[in-house]
Amino acid sequence: MTPPDSAGNSPASRFADLLAGLSTCPGVYLMKDDTGKVIYVGKAINLKKRLTSYFNKIPQLNIKTRILVDKIQDIETILTSTENEALILESNLIKKYRPRYNVILKDDKRYPSLRLDVKTPYPSLSVVRKIIRDGSLYFGPFTSPPAVYQTLKIINKTFKLRKCRDQVFKTRNRPCLNHQIGACLAPCCLPVDREAYQNMVKEVVLFLKGRAPELIKKTEADMLAAAREQNFELAAQLRDKMFALQRTIEKQAMVTTDFMDRDIVGMADTDGKLLVTVMSVRSGHVVGTRHYPLPETVATLPELIGSFLTQYYETAHYIPEEILVPAVPEDVKAIRLHLRDRKGSGIVIRKPHQGIRVQLLQLANQNAENELKSLMNSRDHDEKLLHRLMDRLGLGRFPGRIECFDNSHFQGDSPVSGMVVFENARPLRAGYRHYKIRTTSEPDDYAFMAEALKRRFGKGEASRPLPDLLIVDGGKGQLNIALSVLRDLNLTDELDVAALAKKDETRGETEDRVFRPRRANPVNLDMDHDVLLFLQRIRDEAHRHVIQFHRKQKRGSSFQSILDNIPGIGEKRKHLLLTHFRTIRAIRAASLADIMGLPGMNRKSAEAVRETLDGEDKSMIKNNSRISNDTPEYFSGFNA
Repeated sequence: MTPPDSAGNSPASRFADLLAGLSTCPGVYLMKDDTGKVIYVGKAINLKKRLTSYFNKIPQLNIKTRILVDKIQDIETILTSTENEALILESNLIKKYRPRYNVILKDDKRYPSLRLDVKTPYPSLSVVRKIIRDGSLYFGPFTSPPAVYQTLKIINKTFKLRKCRDQVFKTRNRPCLNHQIGACLAPCCLPVDREAYQNMVKEVVLFLKGRAPELIKKTEADMLAAAREQNFELAAQLRDKMFALQRTIEKQAMVTTDFMDRDIVGMADTDGKLLVTVMSVRSGHVVGTRHYPLPETVATLPELIGSFLTQYYETAHYIPEEILVPAVPEDVKAIRLHLRDRKGSGIVIRKPHQGIRVQLLQLANQNAENELKSLMNSRDHDEKLLHRLMDRLGLGRFPGRIECFDNSHFQGDSPVSGMVVFENARPLRAGYRHYKIRTTSEPDDYAFMAEALKRRFGKGEASRPLPDLLIVDGGKGQLNIALSVLRDLNLTDELDVAALAKKDETRGETEDRVFRPRRANPVNLDMDHDVLLFLQRIRDEAHRHVIQFHRKQKRGSSFQSILDNIPGIGEKRKHLLLTHFRTIRAIRAASLADIMGLPGMNRKSAEAVRETLDGEDKSMIKNNSRISNDTPEYFSGFNA
């Protein structure tokens, strides 16, 4: 559906034929640039009316929208039956193409959440960063790891849920320390009434949903009932629990007396920088705020709010009864219907004009302004730091993207290399990479570094984007290796290189040293200690990243079982044997008939197990597997 494009024609004339043939039905439109890349996705109740407005009123459009219109070379439309279908399709296409000029929320995977697997008889809470549709209850995401762990600490003190992980829970044969200090009922080993445990789980759910006042009333009623029955020990426990919950509530700000659940969407706009804040109020108490910096967008305020609400509540675990916004979206009816389908009950989306709701919106806006100011100050500080780094190291380009390499091995065993990326002075974890060293078996740090750099930069155009500054962990030797690799790949002029060497206290050195090409001595950063600290932070992050990968590789190679070497015994059969017999010694003592009797085993595989174990010297088993014959082998998931 590419319109004619003659040089000199205005956008309206170029798209005249396309606009004339458009349908008046609801649908979604995709605007593309001259490379065919989708740069904007929008929806409309009337496609023809909406798209015509872009080209017939160009002088009245804001500057960002005019820039967008100038870049449009093709428009693709998709018709839908209803406005609600268009809303859902638009959200899916934005996630697929991530257009430059759309409102795009960052993925919540960087925020921790609490997961409660209610499908198990004795659920427990765990901290996760990835939310999946597995039937579990998720609470959060929390604004920071300290916030989620503080919440978990309060729950662990107040409720006696099990603390151990599922795998430990299945294999534990005696209560742990948590039971001994009265923090766990120990359902792993002791008979615990499931109904009583589930009632405790329901109380935890109430607490995490912000229903602490209701929970306090319930606990008080249970305490009085226990006292009337002269069960004073239970009454004392419930009293302590009630006091703990009351102390928690006292720390929360009470902002409304109607005890309604609502989200307040505040916004700040400074020098073209946008930030949206969602302030959550549960039962009249402010329970948290979350902030979303937004990229450049051509959307109007109602469009921005509508797109934000659609994306935000698509993955939200809880949708409140009321949502307060600074501007009512044009398609508010479709959004309400969409959210009602997800919640199962009606939703109110409104812009307040008087009373406490106006005050709540002002409070949310104030939070957004403070966060945006702090964010802009932080970015300004980072930019100044990078400019000073550029000046002090004599770099030929602004170090907007920095990559750092480090190696790890144990006496030459399992050598690996890791790379971390910093963009605009902040870690870009999506760009992190690690490499298993393949070409060198000897402990040669220079060779390890050379291989990693060749694999990173030796792919031609596929190696882009290149860093502005490459940092290698080490001294002049590593710096020369990096320069040699870049010279062989004809990349010497495309990026700057530096090496960061640890201080040698035996030689009286007090600071790490930074080496640059064509300099005999390290760069003196005594007057710019924060620049050195920034480089050290990058180096330490690379060291942490590669050490973590190396330990994973060593763990996989160390915790191998003798069962891994038996023909016909794969992961499923190995897991079956270890689950049933628990130890290698028990498998060795089992008869051929016992092994054959397991589901999924046959005579051939059972005979292979018997022959391998009977022919293996016990001392060799201990040395090769590095675990005792009496130790349960639950390491099948770590095999390399």
